[in-house]
Amino acid sequence: MNRILLFFVASMVLFAGLAYWLFRGDRADRIAAASGNQPLVLFCAASNQAVMESIRSDYETEFERSIQIQYGPSQTLLSSLEVSELGDLYLPADDGYLEMAAEKGLVDEIIPIASMQAVIAVAKGNPKNIQSFDDLLRKDVRFIQANPDTAAVGKLARRLLKQADLWDKLDAVTTAYHTTVTDVARDIEVGAADAGIVFDAVLHTYDNAEYVELPEFIGAKANTSVGVVSSTKNTQAALHFARYVAAKDRGQKRYQQFGFRSEGKDLWSSVPELNIFAGSMLRPAIEDTIAAFEQREGIRVNRVYNGCGILVGQIKAGQHPDAYFACDTEFMNQVADLFPQPVPVSENELVILVQKGNPHKIGSLRDLSRPGLRVGVGHEKQCAMGWITQNTFREGGVQKEVMANVTVQTPTGDMLVNQLQTGSLDAAVAYLSNAAGAGDSLDAIEIQDIDCSTATQPWAVATDSKYPETASRLFKKICSADSQDVFAAEGFRWKVGTLRTVAP
Repeated sequence: MNRILLFFVASMVLFAGLAYWLFRGDRADRIAAASGNQPLVLFCAASNQAVMESIRSDYETEFERSIQIQYGPSQTLLSSLEVSELGDLYLPADDGYLEMAAEKGLVDEIIPIASMQAVIAVAKGNPKNIQSFDDLLRKDVRFIQANPDTAAVGKLARRLLKQADLWDKLDAVTTAYHTTVTDVARDIEVGAADAGIVFDAVLHTYDNAEYVELPEFIGAKANTSVGVVSSTKNTQAALHFARYVAAKDRGQKRYQQFGFRSEGKDLWSSVPELNIFAGSMLRPAIEDTIAAFEQREGIRVNRVYNGCGILVGQIKAGQHPDAYFACDTEFMNQVADLFPQPVPVSENELVILVQKGNPHKIGSLRDLSRPGLRVGVGHEKQCAMGWITQNTFREGGVQKEVMANVTVQTPTGDMLVNQLQTGSLDAAVAYLSNAAGAGDSLDAIEIQDIDCSTATQPWAVATDSKYPETASRLFKKICSADSQDVFAAEGFRWKVGTLRTVAP
C-alpha cells in the first residue's frame, strides 16, 4: 500500500513538473494567440534594458500579449531596422537616432518617454577621487567609454567635447571602447576600469558603482522616446504598448524607479477617449483625418462641432475637452486660462455667397443693403463667423443698413448655405470654406480691403487634459501634408508648416 501511495505521489510530482515546463515553453505562443497578433518586436537601447524588462513583465501580465525585445547599441539597432525592415517599435537611447529614422521613413509616431544625463561612473566610494575633468586624464586612472559610432552616450559625449576642444585629450587616455553603455558600467562594477562615461539611470542596478557629475558633460542629456516602425503590421498593438510605456501611471513609474527623469504626460487607458471641440466650419477639413487617427491608434475620439460661441459657453460651464480647435482667435482668447498655448493653424475668409450667376448683381457689402434683399449672417454671440461679420460691417460702414435686410442669423455657415440653395435667401455672408462643394449652385464674392474679414483658426490642448500627448499626436496628423491638401481644397489658407513634433 505504501509503495502504491509513493508511486501516486511521484506521478503527481512528475505531472506537475511537466505541466510547468509545458506552460513555460508555450507561454509566448499562448499570449500571442490571446492578443490575435504575433508578439510585438521592440528594438531597444541597452541603456534601457533593466527598466524595459520590468515594464515588459508588467505589460505581459496585464494584457497577455508577448513583447520580444532585441537590445543593443542605438546605431546598430537603427541599421538592423533599416536592413531588415522588421520590428514594430524602436527605442534608442537618444532622440537623435529617431530623427535619423524618421528622415529615412523608418518610423512614424514618436512618443516621449524619459531623459538621462551623461555622467562619470566610478567604483563605490570613488576610490580614485574623481572630481574634475582633468582627473580623468591622470595616468593612474583607467578610463573607458562606449563606442561613439554606435552608442548614444558615446556619440553625445564626443559631440559635446569636440565643441569644447576636449575630445582629443580624452580619446588619447581612453583604454577601451565598449559596444554598449552597460558594458562600461559592468567594467566599473567589477573593477576592470576606474572611470567611464555612462548615463546616470544605467547605474541604478549596479550596487558597487556610483557616478560623479562634471560640468563638461552637463549638455550631454539624452531624451528617450519610442518610435512606431513604419513597416509594422501591428500598428494598433504597437501604439498600445508605446502608450503603456509612456503613461504616467504605468511605464513612467518604472522609469522613475530606475532613476530616469520622466517625460510622459498621459494617464493610462487601454482605449483612451479623446474629447475634441471644433468650430463647425472646420468639420470638412478635419473629420476624415480624425477618423483615420482614431482607427490607427485604436482609441475613441469624441468630437463636438458647433458655433464657437456655443462651444465657449459649454467650456465655461465646465465641459473641458482635451483640445479645442477654434474658428477664430477671439473665441480661443475667451478660454485662454484653459488653453494657454494656442497654435494658429489656418485662415478662412468671409465672402458674400450668392446663387449661381449672381442674379441680383451683388458686388460689395453695400449692395446687401438694397431694398428687398433677403440676407443671412452668422449669429454674433453663437459663432466666430457672426462676430467677425459684425466687425466687418462696422469697419465697412454698412452695419445698420445691411442688418435691416438680415432675415436669418444662424450658429453655423452650413445653415446659411442650405437656405441659399433652397431659395430662402438671396445672399449670405459666410466663410469661403462653407461654399466648398457647392460650386455648382453658388458663387462667392470677395470682400475687398477689410482686414478683419479674415479669421484665423487656432488649436490648443487643455491644461487639464488626461491625454495631452495623444492630443498632440492628433495635431501632428492635422498638420500633415495630406491634411494640408484637404484644408486647401475646403477653402482654407495654411498658416503653419508641416510639423513633426508639436508641444502640447
